[in-house]
Amino acid sequence: VQLVESGGGLVQPGESLTLSCAASGFSFIGYNVRWYRQTAGKERELLSTILSSIDSMDYLESGFTVSKNEAKNTVFLRIKSLKPEDTAVYYCNAYNDEHNYWGQGTQVTVSS
Repeated sequence: VQLVESGGGLVQPGESLTLSCAASGFSFIGYNVRWYRQTAGKERELLSTILSSIDSMDYLESGFTVSKNEAKNTVFLRIKSLKPEDTAVYYCNAYNDEHNYWGQGTQVTVSS
């Protein structure tokens, strides 16, 4: 069982980025998925929760969009208009009443 985040990297302020969270060894069907981020010295911050019954959600205030592709067993986090303060390690978390899985994180650095 594994969750693997990818898509991070160095981006310039104002650009957009899509992060992926791919599951292996289990299916996202029946799991809720959360995205978090964490910067050094700070607590992990919850960004989004998408329930198992929902395919996508837009967070208008933050500029995040979360979507699922069940055929690819992957959940995506799209971040628009990135700012330097969005620099962090981004994690996905899949959970239900029985299981709780975490990925290893992907680094996003926003800098000119």
